[in-house]
Amino acid sequence: MASWRNGTLYIGVTSNLMARIVQHREGTFDGFSKRYGVNRLVRFAMADTMEAAITREKQMKVWKRSWKIELIETDNPTWRDLAEDWGFEPFPTPIPSS
Repeated sequence: MASWRNGTLYIGVTSNLMARIVQHREGTFDGFSKRYGVNRLVRFAMADTMEAAITREKQMKVWKRSWKIELIETDNPTWRDLAEDWGFEPFPTPIPSS
């Protein structure tokens, strides 16, 4: 998840991506993602098991920021909100370009 292009990034694990997108977009929970407006799905990956997903999350959380940005831009160079592909409304302001 990201606040905007090259903005604040959030890496997490969930067993229900749709519900988690709603939580981020609506700011349901106080904390990091709500405080920094991290509400756009810019990348996601599936894992065979929750254990594998958690292992990958822990690896990525210690990556350099530049590596995370490179990974996002490999699949989503414009940082488009992928949640819109599943019927979520676009945010009123576009993600600023770099």
